[in-house]
Amino acid sequence: MRSRIVMSMLAGAALLASTLLGAGPAQAIDTKAQVADVPAEFGTDWHDPLTAAPPIAKPRTKSCQVTLADTEFRDFTPYRGTYTPPTACGDHWSKVVLRLDGTVKGRQYDRLGYLHVGGVEILRTSTPEPSPDGIAWSVEKDVTRYSPTFRGTQDVEMLIGNVVDDTYTGVIGVKATLTFYEGRPATAQTPDRVLTLAADSTLTTPRNSERIVAEVYATGSGGGCEEFWYLAVPDSAPYSCQADKGPYREVQIKVDGQLAGIAAPFPNVWTGGWSDPFLWYVIPGPRAFDVKPIEYDLTPFAGLLNDGRPHHVDVSVVGVPEGQSGWSAPVNVLVWQDAQRAQVTGKLILDRAGELANSSTYTPGSEERVDTDAGHRLTVAGYVDTSHGRVRTTVDRTLANTSVHRWTDGENTDGLDATWTDDESVTVDGRGPARTTATHRTYTMNGATTIGTDDRLRTVLTLGDRAAVVDTRDGRRTGWSRLDDTYSGDATYTLNVPRDQRHAVGTSSERYRLYGSKGCYDRSLRTAQGVLTEDRNGC
Repeated sequence: MRSRIVMSMLAGAALLASTLLGAGPAQAIDTKAQVADVPAEFGTDWHDPLTAAPPIAKPRTKSCQVTLADTEFRDFTPYRGTYTPPTACGDHWSKVVLRLDGTVKGRQYDRLGYLHVGGVEILRTSTPEPSPDGIAWSVEKDVTRYSPTFRGTQDVEMLIGNVVDDTYTGVIGVKATLTFYEGRPATAQTPDRVLTLAADSTLTTPRNSERIVAEVYATGSGGGCEEFWYLAVPDSAPYSCQADKGPYREVQIKVDGQLAGIAAPFPNVWTGGWSDPFLWYVIPGPRAFDVKPIEYDLTPFAGLLNDGRPHHVDVSVVGVPEGQSGWSAPVNVLVWQDAQRAQVTGKLILDRAGELANSSTYTPGSEERVDTDAGHRLTVAGYVDTSHGRVRTTVDRTLANTSVHRWTDGENTDGLDATWTDDESVTVDGRGPARTTATHRTYTMNGATTIGTDDRLRTVLTLGDRAAVVDTRDGRRTGWSRLDDTYSGDATYTLNVPRDQRHAVGTSSERYRLYGSKGCYDRSLRTAQGVLTEDRNGC
């Protein structure tokens, strides 16, 4: 039985070889639906996809819009075009907003996609699965940090890999635009340069770099087991997705072979995930339409990188079985320069990694079970001698993952209860009082898929994306925020029958709360059988 679940999950993915307030909603909302309007089961159409995430705050200044792409995706041929900067809004902007509008109709799987400008990845996304009658959705993203790239003419490349044939009829239409708002951006938020790695994975930074941040759009995808890496079990366990040491994954970045950063990947669930697209038709899982990059502060390595020579920067995913594909991890590098110095010198003074702990224990029985307990810690520190004095940066990051995976014979019941934490502290000392930003990230996944004797597949799933951020100066709190984005769904349908005989039912909900020293945002959505039944603002 499990093979049916796995094949459904594997087929549901495409092949693909900001600030906290920066993730925009997928679609403008409707008014509340009346309970009487909710059908007994899913029909041929449903509400357009949307999320509870806050909209992008836009300045009330003059704006200019540029179209990056206006095309359709039917196969795996990338769209290629040319971006030209706007002429009527200057060359510095208070904000730049990317908007993607999409349409699809008929039958289609979820597909993954990217958008590059000048080789810089500015969006990684996935698509909703369509209704027979067709859907439309949109994504907005604050891309102000890529402003240096937008100041010159650039090549544009976009791809949402797709398959269109007699069965999968959904052609994906997209339009991507950038809107530029006049004004000056916050200096600390916008880098002076945005770089990408060379073909040989080397990086050459400007010799006067005083802050360097790498961002990695790491996603497990491609339709294989690594799309569902959190369900992998040790080789000793009888399960359809195996990995040598179980499900622990860690995204590492190295500079010239030296470990420079570690991070927990976000457990993305695309809109065909967990064998049950009826969970996601209206409300996708967190980050599904706007994949956030992992950020690594590489400033402790600036003294090494600033010698004018190319340096190897490698990204790898710990835990992936040797020779197995499935992860994509493009890298952007954001650089802030010291305008008063031709060269900024410095030194890496600490690079201490703890032992990587990774234990996955298999317990056989009528209910098979794997318990995982894993984690890692890394501390790096270095200094740069700038025109405004010596500045020391210390980055401390601690990862932990615990999970319990249970399944029965034939994998007719398959469940996971997992938590990932990623705690990071970045302290900058040297330009006035010491400043520390401490971030505590928590990702959770709790659910199960069951196939009954009547071939009814039911999936119950809750996903959580949480973060707590505290800024301090000389130990005194200067700002804070709390994010809690929680999705819950429960959907059932009949397997191995034509689409119109599935008799699918399902409910889903999302509550997105973001509050702190800059204010409060609280929005809740609920759906039933594809109808939006609640849209409530709590702040």
